[in-house]
Amino acid sequence: MANYIAIVHKDPKSDFGISFPDFPGCITAGKDIDEAKDMAQEALTLHIQGMIEDGEKLPAPSKLEEIMADPDFADAVAYLVVDVPDARPRTVRVNITVPEMTLKQIDAAARKRGMSRSSFLVHAAQNAIQANQSEASV
Repeated sequence: MANYIAIVHKDPKSDFGISFPDFPGCITAGKDIDEAKDMAQEALTLHIQGMIEDGEKLPAPSKLEEIMADPDFADAVAYLVVDVPDARPRTVRVNITVPEMTLKQIDAAARKRGMSRSSFLVHAAQNAIQANQSEASV
């Protein structure tokens, strides 16, 4: 598990903004500090997942002392430590049973998208999970 520092910014009449010195461009905000903390976790996790999918190398976490000494972050109202569990999840081989015709359709759809069978199945499952979570939160 890696721990990265999030900088909390607050201007009058604004939400609590979050930025990450180790991940320029990864920003989020929350109405209060608790929501900002939750949003920081989500934003950083998604940002790192995107970097991994793009084959980018993750930076080593900066030390809090270095960040606090950096004049670019002098306006910080707080510093948060954000845990990123399983930044590189372990891949597990599974054995499933699928009707032959369905398997042929899966393979054809995967080829059409330039994906492997495994990648196609994982993406399809992730999309179904996200759709289910979206429906549940409405």
